[in-house]
Amino acid sequence: MTKHAAGTVSWVDLAAWDLEKARDFYGALFGWTFDPTSKDNGYYTMARKNGQHVAAMMPIPKDAPFPPAWNTYFAVESVDRSVARLKELGGKVMMEPMDVMEAGRMAFCTDNTGAAFGFWQPNLFNGAGLVNEPGAMAWHEAKSRDGAKAVAFYKDLFGMTADKMPDERMQYWVLKKDGGETAGVMQLDDRTPAEVPAHWMTTFSVANTDEAAATVTAKGGKVLMPPFDSPYGRIAIVADPGGAAFGVITLAQPA
Repeated sequence: MTKHAAGTVSWVDLAAWDLEKARDFYGALFGWTFDPTSKDNGYYTMARKNGQHVAAMMPIPKDAPFPPAWNTYFAVESVDRSVARLKELGGKVMMEPMDVMEAGRMAFCTDNTGAAFGFWQPNLFNGAGLVNEPGAMAWHEAKSRDGAKAVAFYKDLFGMTADKMPDERMQYWVLKKDGGETAGVMQLDDRTPAEVPAHWMTTFSVANTDEAAATVTAKGGKVLMPPFDSPYGRIAIVADPGGAAFGVITLAQPA
């Protein structure tokens, strides 16, 4: 991947509970290597797979008002215009637009149902250099208490269309940009504990979902939803030792 189209997810990073332990966990799980980092950039640590940047992680302060989590960033042509439109649509800005040296420009926000995500306007850094390969991001979905409201928000914000899945067991929409599937929106149902907020979740590709779930457990994480088969591949929902949740999937091979 050399460029991510505006309105598609271009990057993910982890607000980590402990940087060294996170490197050990994700290195074992995904085979990531890590670029050198320093205090100068807040210990923002880039992860690579097959030589390509695939994600990053940074430590969060012990007194941070938010828990460890994976953050999702959408590529945009203008962060400032996107933030202005987000405000019109009822979203909230958590971090106003700012330049990240010469890499690009970013902002961090929540949608109109409370799910947090970021905007990324690339300059020297376009985002993930690898997707849909083991050890790289493969899918992203917003989990919201009001799915229809969130869907309308993202359609307006990014010029997307949405297809509702014909599954009576859950409320799920696939967001599309220029005809391509870019992300999903799932409505949290009554079985989800009330304290679970609206959030975005990233799913990473792995070579073997069952082996990945076993590695998560062996390295101190938790399997939240054991491996199961879907039309898209075999999936598990897991959490790292700090509690940050994410998915792993062995992508189904095209027929």
